[in-house]
Amino acid sequence: MTFPENLKYTKEHEWVSIDGDTAIVGITDFAQRELGDIVYVEVDTEGEELDRDEVFGTVEAVKTVSDLFMPVSGEVLEFNENLEDEPELINKDPYGKGWIIKIKILNPDEVNDLLDAEAYKKNIKA
Repeated sequence: MTFPENLKYTKEHEWVSIDGDTAIVGITDFAQRELGDIVYVEVDTEGEELDRDEVFGTVEAVKTVSDLFMPVSGEVLEFNENLEDEPELINKDPYGKGWIIKIKILNPDEVNDLLDAEAYKKNIKA
């Protein structure tokens, strides 16, 4: 499993790539492996402002459906439309083509509460 050092992570297994006041969000390599083959991704919150830890969508695998949680408070700017036809991109490239949403960060202080790669690795081994 890989956990890029340049990303931030949540205990709920989302990763966050921050660029100024915008961020790209996806699920970690660990999460996609736990879920198995992903068959559908639903995000119907585009254009909405959500608080940290609110559900922004769901990911459906062959055997389960899992909620996706906002890592920080933000406005959902964009959904990765490639996932509509190819949800398996999350399995193939979770940190690249398998990104899920782009958000505008509304409370920059919340970024400080995210985990770095080392802390995330310890979280999944706990």
